[in-house]
Amino acid sequence: MPHVVTQSCCSDASCVYACPVNCIHPTPDEPDFLTAEMLHIDPAACVDCGACVSACPVDAIVPQKKLTESQQVFLSINADFYKDQDAGRARIGGTETRPALAKVTAAAEVSRDREPLRVAIIGSGPAAMYAADELLTQPGVAVNVFDRLPVPHGLVRAGVAPDHQKTKQVSRLYETIATQPGFEYYLNVEIGKHLTHDELLAHHHAVIYAVGASSDRKLGIDGEDLPGSTSATNFVAWYNGHPDHADDAFDLSHRRAVIIGNGNVALDVARVLTADPERLAETDISVNALAALRASKVEEVVIVARRGFAQSAFTVPEFAGLLSAPDVEVVIESDEAQLDAQTRHLLDKGELPHAVAQKLVQLEQIRERPAPAPGRKRIVLRYLLSPTAILGDNHVTGIEFARNEFVVGDDGAVRVKATESTEKVDAGLVLTSIGYRGVPIDGVPFDDAVGVIPNTDGRVLDAPGGSTLTGAYVTGWIKRGPTGFIGTNKSCAQQTVGQLVDDFNTGRLTTPRADNSALDRLVRERRAAVIDRAGWRSIDEAERQRGARAHRVREKITDEAELVALAATTNQVESRPRFRRKLRS
Repeated sequence: MPHVVTQSCCSDASCVYACPVNCIHPTPDEPDFLTAEMLHIDPAACVDCGACVSACPVDAIVPQKKLTESQQVFLSINADFYKDQDAGRARIGGTETRPALAKVTAAAEVSRDREPLRVAIIGSGPAAMYAADELLTQPGVAVNVFDRLPVPHGLVRAGVAPDHQKTKQVSRLYETIATQPGFEYYLNVEIGKHLTHDELLAHHHAVIYAVGASSDRKLGIDGEDLPGSTSATNFVAWYNGHPDHADDAFDLSHRRAVIIGNGNVALDVARVLTADPERLAETDISVNALAALRASKVEEVVIVARRGFAQSAFTVPEFAGLLSAPDVEVVIESDEAQLDAQTRHLLDKGELPHAVAQKLVQLEQIRERPAPAPGRKRIVLRYLLSPTAILGDNHVTGIEFARNEFVVGDDGAVRVKATESTEKVDAGLVLTSIGYRGVPIDGVPFDDAVGVIPNTDGRVLDAPGGSTLTGAYVTGWIKRGPTGFIGTNKSCAQQTVGQLVDDFNTGRLTTPRADNSALDRLVRERRAAVIDRAGWRSIDEAERQRGARAHRVREKITDEAELVALAATTNQVESRPRFRRKLRS
């Protein structure tokens, strides 16, 4: 029986490298790797060896015979990927045979004829941790990871929905990375405030920025700043116990909430708003959010998109997960789920992209369901609507939309345009989820037009289209924009670290003027509340213990003063371990 990739796939491709028969695609060297919504196992080629299961950091790969009822849909999702591939091999490179398995592309070996390499990494989320892992496979390398928050792991901790605990398991990999010799945390330290870029370079050969894309795009409509209107990102941070948002409050007294945008974050928020709070109580959702959801009056969440169903931004695995969510009805307005002419043409020719085809299959499943039972909470997917104003005087009372229609441009592309028809929807909460942008860091170049640090393959430029800035590198969303998934950052980090190591070996990096002990003194002078690796271990242990007492995964601590105090209780000051002499094969 073959193995099957399921919903929690993070796309870090560890399974690809572990597979002895090259049956998992797309691989990182295939053109559609960066756009694929998940990895897929070829049922005809799988030899059921289980190597991929051991390699997967999020337990996403399951033997077929152990699939749960809700996971059965992934059998066809995996198999259909290869049917599509056979019908149109050009999608993965235009060859008549499938590409050979990509080799592990670790960074070039650090020269042993030079002084040990020291690198600062700004951020502690997936992009940062994969970059640290790549560097620490090299002999003698020291990596210092800085984050302005007192806790690490970025969006894995503060962005992944609490009911997606398998996805959050990737943090176990990051904990393993952090135990490697040469690694240290400097948490609760903000670059641009407590330390400057130039000060970091005085203590390191290079600095890698991996700070993600933390701000939201705005709608730009009247009423957007009314109480009751905010971003889905803020809402996610609140229910995940982000220290900046732990004390936020959201009005959940109205029966309806509206989410503008229909990506994975929108689906996460809708699912949390309609979930049984007692089921969420077993997760790591914040205590404040859990109390608010227990008292919530929300019965319906409307997810609105300006384009059609075929252009839905959510991924196939997330949609499949939503459809299997217990105690909630998923409803789609039939007249709005129409397909544009281009999609219908590709459907008739059998040339739809795999993801779109799978979404259409799931759409038919919704249409075939019996009428929703009265009294059940509902998630309603709406299409071809553009928000024109958020309504209310002192608080949100609703939102106005313009109805859209499909049009074909002179270039043959299908777009939507607003008609004169409008619609008002009553709601007490409006959340926007229409995209993300990077935020500038003092002393670091920034391309405001696209919201990233300007770079060429990870080497930072002094301005968009400018010259290379010596010693500065970038990875993750702040490098490439908000695209890809958690594991996509692995190949992104490999590229950046490869550039950095090449620059180090060829002598293009400046030798640090001070050593690590001087850095440690400087950080503690500037930021007495710094939290190091040992301090984070104390926090992590305390959160897990509190969670266990309440029969939860963990109970997140959100108060900065309490976090700092807990970190200070560590029994001993950790010295940096001796460096190992081992390279990744």
